[in-house]
Amino acid sequence: MTTITKYLCLFLLFNSTCFAQQATQAVAVEPGVSLALANARSAAISNIQYQLHFRIPAAQSESIQSTENIDFKLNKLIHLQVDFKQNADHIKLVSVNGKTIPIDFKAEHILIKQEYLKVGNNHVEIEFIAGNESLNRNKDFLYALFVPDHARTVFPCFDQPDLKANFLLSLTVPTNWKVMANAVKKDSLVQDNSITYHFNHSDKLPTYLFSFTAGKYTLINREMKNNKMEFLHRETDSAKIKLSVDSVFIAHRDAIDFLENWTAIKYPFQKIGFVSIPDFQFGGMEHPGEVQYKASSLFLDQGATKDQFISRSNLISHETAHMWFGDLVTMKWFNDVWMKEVFANFMADKVTEKLMGKNTFDLKFLQDHYPAAYGVDRTLGANPIRQQLDNLQEAGSMYGNIIYHKAPIMMRQLELLMGKENFQKGIREYLKKYSYGNATWNDLIAILSKYSKSDLLSWNKVWVNEPGRPVFSYDIKYSGNKISSLSLIQNSEMGQARVWPQSFTIKLVYPTYSKFLVVNAMNARTVLNEAKGLPKPLYILFNANGAGYGLFPIEKEMMAKLYDITDPLERASAYINAYENMLSGKSNQPDELLNILLKGIATEKNEMNLRLITGYMTNIYWTFLTSEKRTVIHSVMEKTIWDAMEQQQMQNNKKILFNAYQNVYLSAEAGKRMYDIWLKQTALTGIKLLEDDYSALALTLALKTDTANTILKDQLERTKNEDRKNRLIYLMPALSPDVKERDRFFNGLKDRKNRQKEAWVTTALSYLHHPIREKTSIHYLKESLNLLVEIQQTGDIFFPQSWLAAIFSGYNNKEANAIVQDFLKSHPAYNPKLRDKILQTTDNLRRAQIIIH
Repeated sequence: MTTITKYLCLFLLFNSTCFAQQATQAVAVEPGVSLALANARSAAISNIQYQLHFRIPAAQSESIQSTENIDFKLNKLIHLQVDFKQNADHIKLVSVNGKTIPIDFKAEHILIKQEYLKVGNNHVEIEFIAGNESLNRNKDFLYALFVPDHARTVFPCFDQPDLKANFLLSLTVPTNWKVMANAVKKDSLVQDNSITYHFNHSDKLPTYLFSFTAGKYTLINREMKNNKMEFLHRETDSAKIKLSVDSVFIAHRDAIDFLENWTAIKYPFQKIGFVSIPDFQFGGMEHPGEVQYKASSLFLDQGATKDQFISRSNLISHETAHMWFGDLVTMKWFNDVWMKEVFANFMADKVTEKLMGKNTFDLKFLQDHYPAAYGVDRTLGANPIRQQLDNLQEAGSMYGNIIYHKAPIMMRQLELLMGKENFQKGIREYLKKYSYGNATWNDLIAILSKYSKSDLLSWNKVWVNEPGRPVFSYDIKYSGNKISSLSLIQNSEMGQARVWPQSFTIKLVYPTYSKFLVVNAMNARTVLNEAKGLPKPLYILFNANGAGYGLFPIEKEMMAKLYDITDPLERASAYINAYENMLSGKSNQPDELLNILLKGIATEKNEMNLRLITGYMTNIYWTFLTSEKRTVIHSVMEKTIWDAMEQQQMQNNKKILFNAYQNVYLSAEAGKRMYDIWLKQTALTGIKLLEDDYSALALTLALKTDTANTILKDQLERTKNEDRKNRLIYLMPALSPDVKERDRFFNGLKDRKNRQKEAWVTTALSYLHHPIREKTSIHYLKESLNLLVEIQQTGDIFFPQSWLAAIFSGYNNKEANAIVQDFLKSHPAYNPKLRDKILQTTDNLRRAQIIIH
């Protein structure tokens, strides 16, 4: 080899090495945002800023012409993919670093070749038509809702949570519209029939938290403890406005005060703003500066129950907590989406505890979280809190009752394990270290481990990374009339050898006193040495303080004395455990438990407990009794509920029982009674019924009337609010006595445009599939399952679950179960997360085959 050749080889080798350092291998172009794409981009891209302008016309049918500048820094050259889930014809122009380039669009991505890019700062300009789906366009308002990966359906972006950016937004809207976004409004310019609003730079946000709303709203400004707040709403009921507005501002102030103090970090964003949206898909969504709420959750009337007021406070606290947990510190990837939700729920519960007192808090925590968590964890489709996620397009299917309800229980046990002070120190360090950045659950566990003597990694494995719940049994021995030994044993409900470390109490009940024992269940068998030598009790109440998680033993003697238990929390724990044991086949049959609960509805004075047991009663009545048994029992049930309603003294308790009566009644006599109440709009003494109540009653009457009637048309005439009128119009075909009209309604749901208002859809489906209508609606089941993949791909995060729940919650017959089983067998390679959703929502249907057939 000549000297020149040697130098030439070295030169080529050096240059190819340099090029390899700057250009990485291309990531596969595929729909969604894969984990590989997300990792490649987060390693290469930083300092992102979006400048966006949306020109929003008054007519809902007209397209939204939009422009965008994306500025970012590349530390190495990559084959750039910009996410945009629209048809190619929505892209009008792409310019990179001052040069217009050919539009290269593939599999939901605008592709930009390396030759147009450079290491360092880059500038991309795009003209496009915004996608409508996640802008939730209505006749005279819209709102942007991008969680978890829907920003890319509206505008081109890097739609992943660890590429946070600053947003510079401007909106051109009709002059009579109001607007709100993450940042403060800077200025506005009126031109002809439109007005353009310019906003300041937003704080650093992931794309799923960027948001805005525009439309015909009423704006209210307040200053609360030196914090300026703005509130947009569309409510027209003056009584609701008067009763609710002050309370909504105060609840935000109280939540911010508590969280600033607990975290030692001031409110971390530039503005406080919130908007009330009719029939919003969720309870709320935590966009900084523009928190979106479901209107019916914020605006309560004189007929609202104590539980509704507490729930509103809890909801506002939840969304406010997200400002620190999720917004200030964001998960790196959506497999840790549960982290923001668990902290939001956990901190909201702490706010509730401070405002409502410990007794109310403990009771609400038990009732809010445990039944909902059990409803998934006991099923064949149970999923762990932390799940694997390979592509963000699947992120929506990760949401559910495990992350919203089991995770707070887990976090409460973790706080007990570490101690409140050490737990708080760890969380404060975590928030400070990762402020305005991203973190994983493992990052948090590493910090918390510094403040704990326990093995948090082992604890984490069973509570966070694995599904299911423990089943507790007990072994008690006596010597004469004394306890010689007492042990609690825990096993996995699904048969695996696992232990859930946790603490709770049991109560030994004697004729004139009781004895509480603390159980620290850290092993498969826990020996309660403190019990040795104690007298033989009348019965044992397991999980007396409601803190334990799992299926606990239940004694017949306890059930016989159920309403002698004086503490509301202990009764609630007993109610929940009795229902769970009924489902597992370990205790009372459904009709037996129903009779036990019926005996208590006149004597149970605690509002939250009364709501709990009437919910169990109606569920047993419709799901775990055959239609023949319902025919036999309904008259007795109607009379018992009505009599109990008259015996109850508190207005809220009376209303709970009135709603239960409305739910279960079947007799012509009861129907006539309810019709007269609706027709004359004269509620019973001690019960306050308002427009929403009469509307719900009209829907029930229409459902339970076989003949054509004018009830819903008359109710429509009575309804004044335009948003509520539109909802009623949508629901009417699903309640038609004409089967063909109901068929047309269901078939219409195959078209996405008829599923735009998801809350309306699920309400309509619950009426369409009511047990009263199951003979004519069962033929919808197969097609409903066939639509599920499309529902997941086109709907918001809770829609697949709520779609299935609304359809299947009322069925208990063999034919419906066979349709589900046949579907699962015929789709062996079905999306595993959606398969789990099916197994979760049809669990009662599966159990009904064992319990009642």
